[in-house]
Amino acid sequence: MHKINLIPYNSFVLPFIVGSVIMLIICLWKYIKWIKMFSPEQRSVLRKNWLSWKIFPAVWEMIREGLLHFRIFRRNVVLGIMHQAYAFGWFLLIVVGAMESMTAVRSLNQDNNARFAMELVENGEWFAYSNDDASSVELLKEQPDNVKLHYKRPLHLAIFYRYFVHSTPPQFKNAHVYSHLMDGLLLYVFLGLTLAIVKMLYSRIMGMRSTTKHTIIDRFSKFALWMIFPLRFLAESVTASLYGNGGFCTMAVAGLFDPVIVKGMELSLWTFYSVVLAIFFVTLPFTRYMHIFTELLLIYFRRIGMTETEHKTGYSMFQLNACSRCGICIDGCPLNSIPGHKVQAVYLIRAIRMQDRASVIRTMTSDCLMCGQCAIACPVQIDITALRKIQRNKGVIDTKGNYSYLQSMRSPFNAVGRVAYFGGCMSHLTPGIVSSMEKIFNAAGVKYWHMDKEAGICCGRPLSQQGFFNQASELREKNSELIKQSEATMLVTSCPICYQSFVKEYNLDIPVVHHTEFIDNLISEGKLRVNRSQLRTAYHDPCELGRGMGVYDPPRRVLAAVSMPQKVKMERENSICCGFNLGNTVLGLGDQTKVRNAAVKNLTQSGAETIVTACPMCKKAFLHNNRQSVRDIAEIVADNII
Repeated sequence: MHKINLIPYNSFVLPFIVGSVIMLIICLWKYIKWIKMFSPEQRSVLRKNWLSWKIFPAVWEMIREGLLHFRIFRRNVVLGIMHQAYAFGWFLLIVVGAMESMTAVRSLNQDNNARFAMELVENGEWFAYSNDDASSVELLKEQPDNVKLHYKRPLHLAIFYRYFVHSTPPQFKNAHVYSHLMDGLLLYVFLGLTLAIVKMLYSRIMGMRSTTKHTIIDRFSKFALWMIFPLRFLAESVTASLYGNGGFCTMAVAGLFDPVIVKGMELSLWTFYSVVLAIFFVTLPFTRYMHIFTELLLIYFRRIGMTETEHKTGYSMFQLNACSRCGICIDGCPLNSIPGHKVQAVYLIRAIRMQDRASVIRTMTSDCLMCGQCAIACPVQIDITALRKIQRNKGVIDTKGNYSYLQSMRSPFNAVGRVAYFGGCMSHLTPGIVSSMEKIFNAAGVKYWHMDKEAGICCGRPLSQQGFFNQASELREKNSELIKQSEATMLVTSCPICYQSFVKEYNLDIPVVHHTEFIDNLISEGKLRVNRSQLRTAYHDPCELGRGMGVYDPPRRVLAAVSMPQKVKMERENSICCGFNLGNTVLGLGDQTKVRNAAVKNLTQSGAETIVTACPMCKKAFLHNNRQSVRDIAEIVADNII
């Protein structure tokens, strides 16, 4: 008994195979290179957690966001359908195609029909070879009863199944179900393709004011991607017209073809399909489509606890290459409406990946409000703020003597067991906030130490935002020393910038709260009694407090206790930046005012009498050349103490 192996093969599959191998090699090379670039801290996180329980939520997020795109759905349903149809539809085509080819090969191996095998070989659809020296073709012809057939199932069989399996194997039950299902999945992908074309031509129909401008290689790769499924559908329809092996859709289109005319077209169409697959695979590692695999790895690394450092690492590379350039971050950026400010996250990431000129990257990095709106909008949750800070890093700068005044800072006096209050630089420029907090402390009977009342120092975050990391570190060290020496029980700050710094950049062993959280606790515990006035207020969520720290509810509870809050359209994580954020030192006053005006318009449309915020910087921005009443939440509370 001779054993004859049969494998589906035609030279047209070579582009697909070669392209797949090239893509795999390049992607693996890049990933290994980036993992080697991890910082010592990131490597430690990877060693400790790579097989921990954290892998389970990571896998779920990979499915939820990598395939189903839930975050995009929540922001824009139509855009979510577009992304899901492409990602999940293509994934199901591969999975169902693999199941179909597996079942078909299993059925073929149950039927030792040498005549059927001979037809496959003569038609050039399958290649036969024997383990001994005998000719496989001669054995099939001359000794059909003396052969044992074994059908192989290589990867490309699932991709080109209709070409290689013209006749349904007798043992393959319900084969028509697979045919119809594959046709349905193709139509699902076509839905995504149609929406992508609409998005390119008329983005506003998709709920987007503008879309990303892509590079030449991105466009070339996109064209190949867009051609994959129409060519597959056309090739399967032509094959169905010849052999009747299609589903409900391909058979319907097959009826439009004359089998005699399209006979010579079949191989050409399958070849074109293989070629465009190869083009897409080869270009993928060098285009925005690198995100397809990188996003999944980024989710995994993030879920096991990996974060950015102050310097560019391999984790930064995973973040940069996880961006699909979907353009969702563009509409959310406050600078999008200002001509000439194409500095949004998607463009900065593209510039860094494409290794654009240093001057271009420097300008794009600096011309940003650091408001965090892009990070909130990003469906991949790329920490673009951290990436910008890395790009802004000025390196180690000699500051010898620059901070000698820190040595003269006096140690705290009689602060043991008290609450430490840090107003912050901007609060001292808006003294009404500081005096209101002092009134609140006294009314609630809270003993406090005003840490920066007479001679204060910056928290360091503004310097850190501009890339002066070592200078910011010196300030943090001095502040940490003062707070530790004070033996205070809690740190309260009125500035969201300082608040975020003390929580994220310091390592204090006492609780740190913003004054809105502190006041909220005082009211709820009955330590501070307030009167509810009839003043109609509109609350503005500061970027650093809301998007930066997730503090949304405490300010609203406080405001509801002392006034009549009005509903604001753009609020919470979608709040519009005041435009005067310290993160941008490039933006001129005119452009800052345009951003500020958009925020004011959003707040005043609510019909409120007074704009209320919880940030001294936002208060100064709204007061600048504006007749609307603007107050800090602490001032409103101080006015309504019983």
